[in-house]
Amino acid sequence: MTEPTPAAGSWQKSLGDFLAEAAARRPDAVFVKIAGAALTYRQFHDQARKVAGLYRSLGIGAGDRVCLVLPNGPEILLSWFGLSLLGAIAVPVNTAYRRDELAYILKDSGARALVAHADFLDAAGAAAALAPGLATRLRVGGAGAAPDGWTGFGVAFDAAEAPPVLPDVPHDSVSALVYTSGTTGDPKGVMITHAMFVAAGQGFARWTRATAEDRFFTCLPYFHANAQYYSTMGALAAGGTLVVAGRFSASRFWQQVRESRATIVNFIGMMLSVLLKQPPSPRDRDHSARLFYGTPAFAPEVLAGFEARFGVTVMIGFAMTETCYGTIERPDTERRPFSCGQPREHPDPAFANEVRIADAAGRPLPPGTAGEIVIRNPAITPGYWNSPEKTREAIRDGWLHTGDMARMDADGHLYFVDRKKDVIRRRGENISSQEVEAVLRRHPDVLDAAVIAVPSELGEDEVKAYLVPVLGSAPDAAAILTWCAGALAAFKVPRYVEFRDELPRTPSLRVRKEALRAERADLTEGCFDREAAGVKLR
Repeated sequence: MTEPTPAAGSWQKSLGDFLAEAAARRPDAVFVKIAGAALTYRQFHDQARKVAGLYRSLGIGAGDRVCLVLPNGPEILLSWFGLSLLGAIAVPVNTAYRRDELAYILKDSGARALVAHADFLDAAGAAAALAPGLATRLRVGGAGAAPDGWTGFGVAFDAAEAPPVLPDVPHDSVSALVYTSGTTGDPKGVMITHAMFVAAGQGFARWTRATAEDRFFTCLPYFHANAQYYSTMGALAAGGTLVVAGRFSASRFWQQVRESRATIVNFIGMMLSVLLKQPPSPRDRDHSARLFYGTPAFAPEVLAGFEARFGVTVMIGFAMTETCYGTIERPDTERRPFSCGQPREHPDPAFANEVRIADAAGRPLPPGTAGEIVIRNPAITPGYWNSPEKTREAIRDGWLHTGDMARMDADGHLYFVDRKKDVIRRRGENISSQEVEAVLRRHPDVLDAAVIAVPSELGEDEVKAYLVPVLGSAPDAAAILTWCAGALAAFKVPRYVEFRDELPRTPSLRVRKEALRAERADLTEGCFDREAAGVKLR
């Protein structure tokens, strides 16, 4: 059935209004299954209003920030929506952060309240002692009475009442601050407005052709925008069911998908590669999933192999926390190898999304020329919290400068090259670390790979690869590099190789290359050196 075209400006509404509309359409349908709880649309709406009452009773109002150090569970989802109903701002925080990292976000955001799960109370409490502006601390979970200085979330919830009247919340006000991983300096708080969330959900439901019968599965954390933008808002827009797992586990993933009867699954980066490297099983197609959405673009044979083995369609896109409106593959368009698709479209034709490739001065570049991805649309962040200079640097004349390099063909298909800071310059040639990583991951003994530049005795850079072997394999660095030479120009093949059990990762499962670069002064020490070993590539 073809959905009617929404009214002009349909994304210009608050998160509370969007939830209320969904609850009115399907009050008794299950909206979310999370941490053993199942809530219908009506129940979730009612509980979100009650949580709004809880926060209002603590003095939280429009514009106030509340930090949430919580795992995937009802409390983080209800807090996000409950705070949004008041016009307050949710600040979900990486649960792996320790005292100083948490204290930075508490102070930078100017948080009025902190909500932490009992499992993270030590670090949260230590951070709270360093944030003098913090007025309230709530504990989620845990046995017995809350420690001194903390109030039990459950106790406060039971005593709360939904406000009889809620404020009118502007669609362009901030609903959440999502702090980036801080790959260059301190993390930046990306301001996400109500309208950005609404537009994300409307778009995701359109791109995936979702209906009320779909079940959206995510195992990504709520301190990352993916679970918010796509799974949660997509389910709301379609009137479907959201199913949330605690975290990604390769060994449990397919069982979770089967038990949830998921139809649409979100993935990030390495998840696809890791799943493909698991031993084949007779149950590989024993599930109801029809679509996997994620990023980045993989080699055509990898995508084809995943689709054939698991019986699903993979849809690749490009987006970021600052705007979910980048590019996406269209189901009615033939896949172009290594493409991240074309500019995303909103159901409302009045919503204009422009994506182009620009030079350092912001001027558009011709098709096929590599440059920076710049984006302009109504769902771009208003900026970074408390960082006017970084905001001015990123958003110029309405265009978001992403810091990502790509090229675009004449039909508007985007081909990602690399992060600006990750492009490697070796002997007069530019090398995309992502391209080299994609080839390395295709080797049967390699589970994951990260490629960085290291200093060369000749000036410029040399290429170093960190490799995580497939469990039970006995990888040989020389053999892997010789194999790579069949798919890469010789100047792209890494000189150095270091094997690791695992790689440091951000909350969105991307490799933290800045952590690798900072490990030691000489990053080539103790590594396999292709040139020293005399490995010939041709």
